[in-house]
Amino acid sequence: MGSFQSLPDDHQYRTLSQKTGFSLEQIAILHNRFKQLSQNEETLRRDDLKTIQDLESNPIRSQIIEAFFDSRNFQKEGVGSVEEIGFEEFLTVMSYFRAPPQHITEEQREEMRRAKLRFLFNMHDTDNDGTITLEEYRHVVEELLSRSGALGRETAKGIADAAMLEVASISVGPMAPDEFYEGITFEHFLKILNGVEIETRMHIRFLNMDATVLCK
Repeated sequence: MGSFQSLPDDHQYRTLSQKTGFSLEQIAILHNRFKQLSQNEETLRRDDLKTIQDLESNPIRSQIIEAFFDSRNFQKEGVGSVEEIGFEEFLTVMSYFRAPPQHITEEQREEMRRAKLRFLFNMHDTDNDGTITLEEYRHVVEELLSRSGALGRETAKGIADAAMLEVASISVGPMAPDEFYEGITFEHFLKILNGVEIETRMHIRFLNMDATVLCK
């Protein structure tokens, strides 16, 4: 688990910058936020994140918090969840909410999009079985649409309901009485959300700090 003293040195900052895409200045700011949340401890626990007022009204608050403790999101081939995280893990998870840089190749943009969608998929694949249910998919679509700001919650919900039914007709199709629907896989999830712009819609706030604004 990533551990840092009260103030990471320049070499540690540069290593994290290469891994996450954050600038040295952004990492310094996020390190201060981390220390505030952890009350100057070297690790964060779930209860520390539960104190964030900006997350109180978020409908997927519990999933967001749990994502910070999901080893699949640490870019280390891990599985399962942990009880506490260091600054490196915190920063790695925060990097999924970064807006894409302006000057990147299409290949880099697609790689970043895929990583964001994998993070989003993991957030709803809570049992780590490699699939999410139709209802979980509907919830993902509703969140993405409502966060765009162009649609109200009820309108987004209606579109998400219709999207869920469409996916059901495509992915499930006619089923025999003894058949069991196993859910949506990540590859199918990618195809379903093809064309949906998520790069600037995945954002959260920490202690009055908007991750998307910070990362521009």
